[in-house]
Formats: sequence, C-alpha cells, structure tokens
Amino acid sequence: MTDLTEVTVEEAPSEMYKTVFCNPAFEPENEREEVREGVKTLNTTEPKRTPASRSVQSMCAVWLGGPWCGWGAIVVSVSVLLLVAALGLALVLIFTQLKEEQTQERGIVTPLDSWSGGLPQGLPPSPSDSSPSHSTAASQPTGGATGTRKCGGVLDESDGTFSSPNHPAPYPPDSLCVWVIQVHPPALVQLRVSSLAIEGPSPCLFDWLELREEHEETTTVTRFCGNVAPPTVNTNSSTVWVTFRSDSSIGGNGFSAQYQAVLPLQKSCSRDEFLCDGGRCLLPVSVCDGRSNCQDQSDEANCSQKHKECGGQKTGPEGSLSSPNHPKPYPHQQMCTWRISVAEGHVIQLSFRNFSLETQEVCEFDYVEVHDSTDMADRSVLGRYCGTNLPPELTSSGPVMTVLFVADEGVADSGFYATYRAIALSERTCSPAQFACGSGECLHQEWLCDGWTDCADGTDEQGCGNATYPPFTSSCELIQVEMCQGLSYNLTSFPNIWLSISDQREAAEVLRQYRVLTELPCFQALRRLVCGMFVPLCNPQGGVLQPCRSVCVSAEQQCGQALNMLSLSWPFNCHLLPDSQDPVECALP
Repeated sequence: MTDLTEVTVEEAPSEMYKTVFCNPAFEPENEREEVREGVKTLNTTEPKRTPASRSVQSMCAVWLGGPWCGWGAIVVSVSVLLLVAALGLALVLIFTQLKEEQTQERGIVTPLDSWSGGLPQGLPPSPSDSSPSHSTAASQPTGGATGTRKCGGVLDESDGTFSSPNHPAPYPPDSLCVWVIQVHPPALVQLRVSSLAIEGPSPCLFDWLELREEHEETTTVTRFCGNVAPPTVNTNSSTVWVTFRSDSSIGGNGFSAQYQAVLPLQKSCSRDEFLCDGGRCLLPVSVCDGRSNCQDQSDEANCSQKHKECGGQKTGPEGSLSSPNHPKPYPHQQMCTWRISVAEGHVIQLSFRNFSLETQEVCEFDYVEVHDSTDMADRSVLGRYCGTNLPPELTSSGPVMTVLFVADEGVADSGFYATYRAIALSERTCSPAQFACGSGECLHQEWLCDGWTDCADGTDEQGCGNATYPPFTSSCELIQVEMCQGLSYNLTSFPNIWLSISDQREAAEVLRQYRVLTELPCFQALRRLVCGMFVPLCNPQGGVLQPCRSVCVSAEQQCGQALNMLSLSWPFNCHLLPDSQDPVECALP
C-alpha cells in the first residue's frame, strides 16, 4: 500500500481565471460555490494566508472589477461628451457675438458708395449713397471713441429733445451719433436747434451737425457748425436723419435740439424769425440785408420803411453807436446794422460802455452781434451778446466791422452804447491767448507753428524747430497728375486736408476711376471739379482752396443725367463747397 503522506498536491491555475470577459451564468455549479466561498473568505476579518486563498482573492478581484469598470467607463465617456458639447456651444455663441459687433461697427463707420472704385472717406458722399449707413447706425447708437455715454437712436415720439454727448460740456473727439426721427404721416418733422457751438467755420469740414431728408426723387442735406444757432427747419418728410460728427482735434460745447410733428399747413417759425416760401425760416440778420433769401423775395419787401432810425455807415478814425432811444428802453421789432470802416492799414477796436438787453440763456430774442467783415456770414462772427454783462473789447482783423442789433416784440431794456476807434496795425496789442503777427494781426495760439502760414509775413511759422510740427516751408508744388494738367492753375499742395490724400501719386490713383468717363460730352466740366477737389489750388500764402460751389453745380447739371444712365449717382455734395466767386475764398479751375 502506497504511503501518500509525502505526496504534495499542487493546484494548477485554471485557464478560466485568465478570461477577462466572464459570466457566472455559464460557469459550472461547483465553481460558482467556490467563488461564493472565496468571496466570504475575502470578506472575513482574518483570511487564511494560503496560496489557494490568494488565488481566489485575485480571481474575485477580476470578477468584481469587470462589471464595475464597464459602468464607470460609460459614465466617464458620457460626462466627457457633455463637457465637449458645452464648450463647443459656448465658442459658437462667442464667435456669433463678435461677428455681430464687427458688423455693427462697419455699418456705423463705413459710408456706402455706389462707385465701384470707391471714393476717399473724406469726400462728401452722395446723400442717396450714405443713407443706408445712417439706418444701421440708428439701430445701434454709438458714442465717441473715448468711451463716453452712447448717443443716437430712433426717436419716434411726436416731440422730443436730443443733444451732443456731454452737452452742455464739451463733446468728446471722434464722435459719431445718428438719430432717426420718425413721426406718423401726414405729419412732418420740424427741427429747432436752440444752442450751437461746433468747430467751424463753413463749409463744416471737421465737426458738423447734419440734417438729411429724403423724398421720392431728391435728397436734401444741410450742415451746421459755428456758434450761431440756425433758424427753425420745417422739413417736408416724416422721417429725417440727424448726424453729429467730430474729428480728433478742436471741439466745442456741441448742440441742443428739439423736434416736433407738425401738419403740412401748420409750419411755423420762432417768434424772432421770418417765415417765407410756405415754411422757410430766416434769422433776423437775413431780413432786409440787401439780398433775397426767399424765393418770393418777401424778406426784402418794404425795407425802406424799416429801421430807418438806427444803423448806417460809420467812417472816420473814431465814433460811437447806440440802440434807439438809449438810455431809454429801445422799441420793439428792431434790426439795426452799422457798417464801420477805417483807413487801410488800420483795424477797429470796439468797446461797450453801457449794455442792458433782455436776459436769455441763449441770445436769440434781443442781442448784439459783431462781425469781422461787411459780409454777415456765420464764419465772420466775433460774438453775440445779450443780458446785462458788458461784452469784451473786440478788435477786427481788417479795416471793416459790422455791428447788428436785433430786438423782438417782447421785453425791452435800456439797450447799449459803444465806441470805436481806429488802431494802426503796428500799435495793435493782442490778448495773452493770442499771437501777434509782424503786421499786428492777432491769431489764435493754436495756429502758431501748426505747419500753415496764417500771418501775411509768415512769422507764425518762424523758429518752430522745437515745435510739434516741423518748420513751415512753401508747400506749393507743380501739378504732376496728367489728368489735372492744363487747368487755370499749375500749383497744388499736399497733403490734401479735406480728402486725407497724402501726395499726388495717391491722388492720381484715386482719379484713375474717372478715366472711364472720358467719352462723356460733359467730361471737361467733371474734370475741372474732380481736379479741384483732389488736386486743389495752392495760393501764394501756402494754403489750398476748394473749388467754388458754382463749379460743382455746373458739373452736376451737365453730367448728372449721364451718370444716372450709367447707374452711377452723383458723388459730390455741392452745398458743402464755398458759395462764392471770390478767388480768395475758392478756386475756379
């Protein structure tokens, strides 16, 4: 009989335990019992440390881990997919918002143009071309680039007010505000600007307030700037666009305006304004001024019987002027104009001794207005005064000055008394805020060493080596642009400050698009205009002159219809050019 006590029995590892994917439902019954025993052994507080027990523990760990790992992988996978989807949705929303903001910004800043080649940004666009951009700007009002409060928007009430950013404080630079005023037809929009202080002068190339109204076949555009509020505007449309724009330099206190809906037969003016042509309003200074401003010429009717007791010509080295009945209250409905002239080589110094007019927040009813010329245009205003404070001492830049006194039918006061005297240019003194030319002329300090000769003797541009701008030298140069050679002038100057063109080479590139129109019978008239705009005349003092308005009007009359046949709208706004034939103010190419 064999002794089995020395026989050692070793368990061979089962191949089943090497299987990763196992299912107890397909295992033999005795093996399932062993598994259950192994589980009990694994959970006991004092397991037996035998090879068999360790093998069972490893087997159970595989069995228990298999199902657990499967469900965990599914949960983790689903979580990762949800996280990726959320991140993707967030990125889509961010890109969509950025795209909308860029689209809105382009709609506000970039004017539309029907010319295939595109016109320079500084060129006054055709009203019909730029109106879509106004609509876009109105839907997303914007303020200046400096981050001030927003401006612009849609005004659809029957009346309301709006103003420039920060008004009555100075407006920020680089501002663009667009208001769309809408009233219910058949009512029309009436606009009244109660205060105005915008960098000028005319033709308002730097900062401006623009009113645009569109009709079925025409578009009317009017720009305002300077320090004199315009008369009431009775439009012929139920929807108008009002745009305020400022450049990056000198500013002002801006404007404040009111609008209301009026019926076509209820057009009116302010009490101190003159109504003509069924809705046109004129300031008192434009009534009986020797020029017909109304189509029916009613503003110049019966002028021989008006204001005969005041105003007139003043000559001689010194003199005085006063309101009617001074120091007693002046009569109502007065408009007196004094034109003062002294000898050449002299300027006029005006000093107010007594002053008491109707007090107003804005001088629009009773006031004294002083002009630095015989032409009472907005650009020549030295100041407008009312109330009881003495105006400052005023000095003309030449031998002529105009003083205007206006009184309405309301409150009357004691008026004013002023004296004037002629001063030789060599004896003229300037205020601390001004610069004195060698001729005695006084200029703003901002004009000193600015690269442009403002003094007749050029002293404002001498010794400017350490200034912000380089020393001034004559900027006139011969015209090299072939298309613009043979005009009435052969000297030009760059950079072109109106159209932001740096030199003649850039001007030639821009003018290349107009060569397609050389076959038009009106091309010569168009050539004179575009050359006058892009290659301007350089005057002997070193400045440049825009073409006169008559040049633009003549070209539009000759070429407007031909361009329409080519589906091209007229690209210029003639009303922005100087309305003069004076070669000192504008050019006739």
